[in-house]
Amino acid sequence: MKILYAIQGTGNGHISRAREIVPLLQQYGELDLLISGTEAEVSLSQPVKYRLHGFSFVFGTKGGVDKWATYKLMNLRQLWHDINHLPLRQYDLIINDFEPVSAWACRRQKLESVSLSHQCSFISKKTPRPGRWNYAEWLFKYYSPTKHHIGFHFEQYDDFIHTPVIRSDIRNTTPTNKGHYTVYLPAYDDKTLLKHLSQTHDVEWQIFSKRQKTPYREGNVHIFPVSNEGFNESMASCEGLLTGGGFEGPAEALFLQKKVLMIPMTGQYEQRCNAEAASRLGVPVVHTIDDSFAATLNNWIADDKKVMVNFPDDTARIVDDMVKRYAKPGSISA
Repeated sequence: MKILYAIQGTGNGHISRAREIVPLLQQYGELDLLISGTEAEVSLSQPVKYRLHGFSFVFGTKGGVDKWATYKLMNLRQLWHDINHLPLRQYDLIINDFEPVSAWACRRQKLESVSLSHQCSFISKKTPRPGRWNYAEWLFKYYSPTKHHIGFHFEQYDDFIHTPVIRSDIRNTTPTNKGHYTVYLPAYDDKTLLKHLSQTHDVEWQIFSKRQKTPYREGNVHIFPVSNEGFNESMASCEGLLTGGGFEGPAEALFLQKKVLMIPMTGQYEQRCNAEAASRLGVPVVHTIDDSFAATLNNWIADDKKVMVNFPDDTARIVDDMVKRYAKPGSISA
């Protein structure tokens, strides 16, 4: 059996989840990997057959998307070319993690594909939203459209939604508490974070920065370049995680029984939805970094409340069910 696994390369969550799923898929046959997008720092250890420009956004420095940089990064001609020339008929199963090129190529070639992603959980109206309808709902529906859906979220809001994929290296970690706080806020520049974190009371911060290539320290704040191993080690031994409105990072911190404070990106609807869902679990959410932010941080530091979750290790079962249900008939070896 030949399988294509197409992965979104904007942010680190998609590729981090793929690191867990790729070895499982390799058990079922020949696996080809496709990555489109440009904003991830983590990578896969397996070879990638297709590296495409795709269609993704660029993180800004003031809490939101850098719209001008995103516009300059766009290459619609290349996107259209890739959609029309991606060879997909050779595959018995096409899996999509919010990746637009393969999804639209399947539509053009009238082939079925299956979403295996966090984003497809928003196909369900039962998944939490932060109020009234937003135009970004169209992105959930049409950015990477597929016929079948297998979603992941903080809770099982619908029958096709599962709790998060927790990577084995996190699941097998014995968490400790060395007292520091881990920070991953890629939509803010380091100077902004330094200004506010330095105002906290006797607390060490470890920032993982998209913009920094070498580590350095200013007072009680350490700044490190993003690395999978370094971030995992910091989070496993921290008191809490200060992060954006992503999904995988907060999910893994909650699994490790760490305190979490979320700051969703400005104007990023999916992150607002994630923050709404997390807040219903009891996770505190802040929407802006302003002059009162240091006081908010000090209150969070002083609060020992932790959110308890149950994220069972169901990934292998989910993958097995997906392959048996959606692969072309007769393609699975007995």
